[in-house]
Amino acid sequence: MFLVLLTYRKPLEEVDKFLDGHISFLDKYYEQKVFICSGRRNPRTGGVILANVKTEQEMQAIIEEDPFYSHNLAEYEVIEFIPTKYDEIFSAFVANGKQA
Repeated sequence: MFLVLLTYRKPLEEVDKFLDGHISFLDKYYEQKVFICSGRRNPRTGGVILANVKTEQEMQAIIEEDPFYSHNLAEYEVIEFIPTKYDEIFSAFVANGKQA
């Protein structure tokens, strides 16, 4: 499982020009059950994505599809973690992402 922290490199006016494309990118991976949750940071300096993939290479390939990435609007910090304690409601995500 990966936590991805986005930090904007450009002013919000420029980021907002690509927001529709970014939302389509998010929707694609929600439909594939890859993204668990996402949202804006507060204050709005970037965003956060929680993703259920097995490798950092897979996560990087997904990030590279984001218009924010291709237009150099955000910097991405990718943090891999293995959930060891979680609410029962979250167990479906953890079972899905277990590594072999």
